[in-house]
Amino acid sequence: MSRTILEVVDLKKHYRQRAGIFAALQWRERFIPAVDGVSFYLKEHETVGLVGESGCGKTTIGRTILRLTPVTSGRIVFDGHDVTAMSTRELRPLRSQMQMIFQDLDAALNPKMRVRDVLREAIITHHRLGDGEVTRRTHELLEQVNLKKSKLSSFPRELSGGEKRRVGIARALAVGAHFIVADEPTSALDVSIQAQVVNLLRDLQRQLGLSYLFISHDLEVVQLVSHKVAVMYLGKIVEMGLANRIARAARHPYTHILWSALVEKKSREAVPVSARTGAWGVFDFERPTSGCRFAPRCAVYEARGRPAVCTDAATEPLLREIGGGHYVACHFPL
Repeated sequence: MSRTILEVVDLKKHYRQRAGIFAALQWRERFIPAVDGVSFYLKEHETVGLVGESGCGKTTIGRTILRLTPVTSGRIVFDGHDVTAMSTRELRPLRSQMQMIFQDLDAALNPKMRVRDVLREAIITHHRLGDGEVTRRTHELLEQVNLKKSKLSSFPRELSGGEKRRVGIARALAVGAHFIVADEPTSALDVSIQAQVVNLLRDLQRQLGLSYLFISHDLEVVQLVSHKVAVMYLGKIVEMGLANRIARAARHPYTHILWSALVEKKSREAVPVSARTGAWGVFDFERPTSGCRFAPRCAVYEARGRPAVCTDAATEPLLREIGGGHYVACHFPL
C-alpha cells in the first residue's frame, strides 16, 4: 500500500488588508481568508486535483505547501517532516524533493537565460556535479520532456508555449523532485498541446513515481489525470473524493454546477432544478458570508426557504464522509 507523502492539516493563509482610509488612519486592519482551514492528504504516485473558480485559494495552497508563501496557521507534513515548523535552513534539503510548475510561462523563466542555463542552474543548486555530469543530466532531462537538444541555446522568448511548459517541467525534475505542485499546467496552450502536456505528466508519473498536486480550472483535464479531486470554494474544500465519483455523482451544489457545465451545453434540463443557480452574479470574495459560504449563490438554500442553519456561524458545514471516501461540506447534499 502506498504511503502518505503529504498531509495538510487545518491550513490557513489570511492576508492583511486595511479597510479604507479612515480605518487606515486608526491602524485598523481586516483579513482576507484566502485559505481557511483546509485539510487533505496525498499518497505516493498519486495525483490529487484541486479545482474551483479563480480566487478560491488553489494557488495559495500550492505555494504555502512549498513554503513559498508564509503560513498563517496549520500543519504541512511532507515525507514525515513538519514543514511549517522548519527554519529556512532546515527546509533547504527538502527543496530538492518538492517543486512547482508555475502557471505563468513567461514570468517563470528568466528571459535573459538560455534553456541550458535554466536547467544548469536548477541542477547545480542542489547537486554538486562536474560540467560533464551536468551536461549529461541536461540532455537526459530534454529526452524526458521530449524537447529537442537544439532548444538548449534558445531564450524563453524564442520558445512556443508548449516548449516553455516542457522547460518548466524539466526544471522541476532537474533537482530530483518526486512531489510536484502543477499550477494550471495546461493553461494558455492550444488543445492539442494541452493533450501532449497531460500525456507527458502522466508518463513521467509512471516512469519516475511522481506525486502531483494538480491545480486547474479545466475539469475535463482534472478528471483525466487525477485519482482524487478536492473542490474549493472561497478558501475551503467543499467536496472531496475519487475523481470519477466527484464527476458523476457530485453531492455539493457547487460541485454539481461545475461539472454539469460540461454536459448541459445542449440541454439545460440536464441539471436538476434543485441544483441550478439563480444568483450567479458578482460576489465579494474578500468578505465571505458566515456559515456556508456558498449560500448566497445556492439554489438549494433558496428552494428550502433560506434555513438559518446555512448562514449561522455556529453551524458552518464541515467535511463529513458519506461513504466510499467521499466527503462533502453541506447541510443538504444532493
